[in-house]
Parts: sequence; structure tokens; C-alpha cells
Amino acid sequence: MTDIEKRFLQLAIGLEALLFGEFTLKSGRESLYFFNIAKFLESGHLGELAEMYSEKITECNVDYDVIFGPSYKGIPLAAAVATVLNQKASKKIPICFDRKEEKDHGEGGALVGSVKNKKVLIIDDVLTAGTALKNSIKLIQEAGGTISAALIALDRQEQDEGEQVSKKLVNELNIPIFSISNLENLVVYLETSDKSGIAKKLKASLKS
Repeated sequence: MTDIEKRFLQLAIGLEALLFGEFTLKSGRESLYFFNIAKFLESGHLGELAEMYSEKITECNVDYDVIFGPSYKGIPLAAAVATVLNQKASKKIPICFDRKEEKDHGEGGALVGSVKNKKVLIIDDVLTAGTALKNSIKLIQEAGGTISAALIALDRQEQDEGEQVSKKLVNELNIPIFSISNLENLVVYLETSDKSGIAKKLKASLKS
């Protein structure tokens, strides 16, 4: 496990952004854990999270012109990550995000900001079934943008017809998908803590 993966999981569990129990996800799937990235925002740790995103972006050497953050949680993420990268890089990094309701006055449109003829990096909180990611890609492509990559905080590594969703999406969408951490890392981290019982259950779900 890398340093950034360990730091992310340690902070996520400490902030109770990662909770363990029995949950029904937005996708309708049953889960033994739940990830709520809003805990980073409301606890004042957005800056630390943005630093982790920026480290991962640099590590993965993504070529992009603009950062896209899907509404709503992706908006402050995109703004914070762009701010961190602006301070590190020699160029200004614009952001773009979608409206929940398309605006029919003023500048109009479904997006705030422009992706036309630009290489776009999508950042989001979690990958489960991939529905939100597909929606973001559709909006960006309709607005004339090209997807460079997607970066998420936590890849749940859910299974779909015997294949991990993230790997399936990489092949289906033909884009790289990176994550700060994933379920495998979480299991390893929990195995070395006082939550080894939870780790055992999660490990079983990872293989299913």
C-alpha cells in the first residue's frame, strides 16, 4: 500500500467518511460499508483531500486542459483540486461542472465553464456501478470535449458479471480510470487495525 492510499484511508475512517455496517447504496446494491466524501468537506479537511487528488494526478501524468466536477459534490472537489494544482503548476487550470437543471437564460446550457475542444479530466468521489461517470462523459462529449481520464477517491471494485466494474468501464469507455484508493487497499488497512473482522467480510465480498 502506498503512502497516499494509507493517508486517505486513515483520514476517511477517522472522519467517519467510511462507515461499516449494512447499507443500501444509491445503485440499489447492498453493502457492508458506506463512503461519504461530504465528511471531508464539512469537517474542514477539503484541502487535505484536494492535495491527495493533486498528488495522484501528478503521479498518473494525466494530460488535460480542464477539470470537470459533476454536481454536486464534484464541484467543490474540482475547485479545491484546481486551486492546489494552480499553486504547483506554471499554468492556470480551469474547471467546469454541470447544472442539475439546464439554464435557458444568460449564457445558458447544461454546463458552467467550457470543455469545447479541450482535454477533460473528470474527478469524482466514488465508483460503484459507473452510472454517474457515464453521465459525465455524455455531457462532456455533447459539449465538444474529449475525455483524458477519470480520477475518483474510492473505487469500490464492485463486480458485474464476474468482472470489476472499473476494469469493465476502462474497456467499454476507452479511458483510463484512476483512484486514490480501493476496496483491496481498505481490506489490507483494516486487517492491520482493530477491525480485522470487518476486513474478513469485505475480503469475501471482493471475491464474490
